[in-house]
Amino acid sequence: MSNQIDEASAKKAGKGKNSHEVAKLTEEMEVLKAELEESKDKYLRLFAEFDNFKKRSVKERFDLLKSAAQETISALLPVLDDFDRAKKSAENGNEVFPEGVQLVYSKLYGILEHKGLKPMESTGSDFDPEWHEAITDIPAPSEEMKGKVIDTIEKGYLLNDKIIRYAKVVVAK
Repeated sequence: MSNQIDEASAKKAGKGKNSHEVAKLTEEMEVLKAELEESKDKYLRLFAEFDNFKKRSVKERFDLLKSAAQETISALLPVLDDFDRAKKSAENGNEVFPEGVQLVYSKLYGILEHKGLKPMESTGSDFDPEWHEAITDIPAPSEEMKGKVIDTIEKGYLLNDKIIRYAKVVVAK
């Protein structure tokens, strides 16, 4: 009989030991699940951050390439202005604008246009301080001309739809 009691005690002790191990393993499993979820969350955040970094880098590189020539093109704008003045002077003075000079002007303008340069059309449009720099204002010749650009002193230019030089204009008041 004492053997039966010892076996029963051993079984109870074993069950206690097993349930303790099961509880310990369950607790350890919960901790590992929480760590796994935390690691997944960190991974997803890191992946998203890296993806954003790649997109930002590509956009910055594209913007840099788009505006890389801005300084050079800006330096050439006075040359275009000189060509325009010479052409206008020849037309007003009934002089001939030499064909070779016209060819050089057209070629230069075509190359810059291909690189994304566009002149602003200002004369006759409404004055907009976002696009124009008012040099002076004069009395409006008519009521509907008030607030409009009467004359463009210096053309404004856009490079890839970004202003690189504001148009200098005369505004009717």
